[in-house]
Amino acid sequence: MIDLTGKVALVTGASRGIGRAVASALAAQGAVVAAAARGTHAEPAVQEILASGGRAEVVSLEVTDASNVEAVVAGVIARHGRVDILVNNAGIARDQLVLRMKREEWDEVIATNLTAAYTCAQAVLRPMIKQRGGRIINISSVVGQMGNAGQANYAASKAGLIGLAKAMAREVASRNITVNVVAPGMIDTDMTRAIGASAREAWAKQIPLGRLGAPEDVAWAVCFLASDQASYITGQVLSVNGGMYT
Repeated sequence: MIDLTGKVALVTGASRGIGRAVASALAAQGAVVAAAARGTHAEPAVQEILASGGRAEVVSLEVTDASNVEAVVAGVIARHGRVDILVNNAGIARDQLVLRMKREEWDEVIATNLTAAYTCAQAVLRPMIKQRGGRIINISSVVGQMGNAGQANYAASKAGLIGLAKAMAREVASRNITVNVVAPGMIDTDMTRAIGASAREAWAKQIPLGRLGAPEDVAWAVCFLASDQASYITGQVLSVNGGMYT
């Protein structure tokens, strides 16, 4: 059984979808969860955790603002004494063919999905090194592994999260800090619902298990990588995609 009692987790993009499920699952395993999102968007997720007997707090975070990231991490440590788990989940999509993609559509996706993960990781590394332990988990995507037409910016950002994790894993392994990646396939979230029913059905036909995944499928993979049971796993990509890409 996974037991995260006494651990403090910071989850970005925790207001909905995968991030909300991750926050809920970590709290269910005993972690104190700082659910981060813009403004108070994570409030419903936190209230749900509290109603279930878990421990969580709302954290207002703009992941593309480095000074805000540093202040948020400092605040979590001030309130709870440590930060054990960082889940870099915040992400956006601005889909367009490369030929027609505007530079701002490229820059916005890279800044939110990739650069912000580096900023958040950098902010937690020093306290993790000081406490000689920690878990950093990047939420990538099957698109970052296999590519997808019309999503060059998104695919590049998600592939970058894999490279970032593999490099950091080598840098901090001696300090008992692991860095891993969870790469979801097609998961039933607001983002995938936005592509329309026909597109979702087409994607589902490419999945050997014959269905889209649930946010909870990803959340349990994160819980495992955050646990003591995964202490000898670092620099790895755990694909949660129903067999869509192997």
